[in-house]
Amino acid sequence: MAEPTLALPVVGPPPAPPRRRFGRTLTARAVLVTCAVALVSVLVTAIVAVPLAVRGVERRDQEALAAQARLAAEVLRPRLMTGRTADEERLLRQLRVQGIDAYLIRRGAPDRAGLPPRVVQRIAEGRNVSTRRPVGGRRTLVEGRALPGGNGVVLTRRVSAPWRQVLPSLWLPLLAGLGAGVVAGLLLARLLARPVRRAAEAAARLRAGDRTVRVPVEPPDETADLAYALNGLAAALATSEGRQREFLLSVSHELRTPLTAIRGYAEALADGVIPPDDTADTGRTLLAEAEHLDRLVSDLLALARLEAADFPLEPAPVDLTRLAADAERTWAGRCAAVGVPFRVEMPDRPVPAYTDPGRIRQVVDGLLENALRVVPPGAPVVLAVRPAGADPAAGGVVEVRDGGPGFTDDDLAVAFERGALHQRYRGVRKVGSGLGLALAAGLVRRLGGEIVAGHAPEGGAAFTVRLPPDPYPARTSA
Repeated sequence: MAEPTLALPVVGPPPAPPRRRFGRTLTARAVLVTCAVALVSVLVTAIVAVPLAVRGVERRDQEALAAQARLAAEVLRPRLMTGRTADEERLLRQLRVQGIDAYLIRRGAPDRAGLPPRVVQRIAEGRNVSTRRPVGGRRTLVEGRALPGGNGVVLTRRVSAPWRQVLPSLWLPLLAGLGAGVVAGLLLARLLARPVRRAAEAAARLRAGDRTVRVPVEPPDETADLAYALNGLAAALATSEGRQREFLLSVSHELRTPLTAIRGYAEALADGVIPPDDTADTGRTLLAEAEHLDRLVSDLLALARLEAADFPLEPAPVDLTRLAADAERTWAGRCAAVGVPFRVEMPDRPVPAYTDPGRIRQVVDGLLENALRVVPPGAPVVLAVRPAGADPAAGGVVEVRDGGPGFTDDDLAVAFERGALHQRYRGVRKVGSGLGLALAAGLVRRLGGEIVAGHAPEGGAAFTVRLPPDPYPARTSA
């Protein structure tokens, strides 16, 4: 049978950052947004303020014309009473020079050309006039004052479009608003882009392998969150790589141990220093070391493939009591050979669960082998099976306990991390490669269950595996 292979992803150089375009940079967008806001603000202000300004201009012109009409009436009143018409015409000419059309209304005289009849009639009736009326087809301000004897004076001034007076004054605030928008945009972009640029530089240094990089935490809150996230990522990468180095050192040590034994016996066989009577024992030793080495390599491959989407799993209904009975036939003899009592605790009825029977047996065998490695002669190893709850359809629990040295509370927190316990207890007591517990935890998670390490009543360690129930309990258990 072909050996399993591990396909490694091809990692190339990091992609080059895209070429920056002005319209896509944060600075450019901030400037454009602030300019747009300033422009909209000026336009909204103009829409509200221009009509008010136009009415103010018209009111001012109307009041100025009314003042001129009162002055003309005061001047003309005594002259009309004395009959000095030459003075009247001179006054009217002076007003026309100022852009004001002046009309002298006399009783019985024909209507002056262009004046609205309604205005002339009101003056003849002795009433003053202040209005805006079309004169000669153009909008005109009209101010009329009645004089004694049915006479009067009417002043008119054509209204130039107020928009022409108001609109030119908008250019200055518009340009000022756009200038303020550019300045505000540059300041805002600098404020926003600086922490983003720092984060990008920190990420580039992380990618280059620098795990000491840290980003200063500064307001606002979003920038502080980004800095916290990058700093946490750098710390997590440093911790992960440190554990990975320790794990590789541990694995390399474990691999070197059986290889050293195999190489030493092979050299002894090649040199002929082993007597013929010891050849069989030497072969058994070589076979045991080769099997140890094969288990290490298999565990490494299984760990590497465990998180892959195509990891083979075949879940099915499983009776955990039958699984425990099968394991008892295998492990009772192995434990008895080294003076370790092996006990199985299970109910007298089936304990159904939904899992991959081959993988869960792999987990049980790994936990039992780990227990057998550390327990002293005379200390028990227990395999227990029970329902997960009062309802038989709630799933099942498999527990492996031993009377070995056990774990401290600190050990329980890192029990399923690769190589953590191996690194901690190497040279202190019997330990494995540090792969078995990590592999068991990964398999249980992939099977939809959970595994917990704790203290056993026998004095050693206890590993409790909870497995999910059969989603179709009516099926026949395997």
